[in-house]
Amino acid sequence: MNKTQELARFLLGKSGFIDFMNPAPSLVRSDSRELRRRILELSAREVLRLGISKSTLHDLRENARSERSFKVYEKVRKKLIES
Repeated sequence: MNKTQELARFLLGKSGFIDFMNPAPSLVRSDSRELRRRILELSAREVLRLGISKSTLHDLRENARSERSFKVYEKVRKKLIES
């Protein structure tokens, strides 16, 4: 999208320079194999002790079972890691 806007500005004469180099994406995952394993091994008692709701646990387990990357919010991740 940014490259399209850059091309449009160049064609309209608003910019005198166009850069067709691809930007290097920074891919940072918030899930790891260890975190996935930890989520799948959580018991109901441990979840209550950590202060994580049942619906959050359900969503985390669904995401951990899939192969796709998923986001774990910082507040929940701290609870999972620190325990």
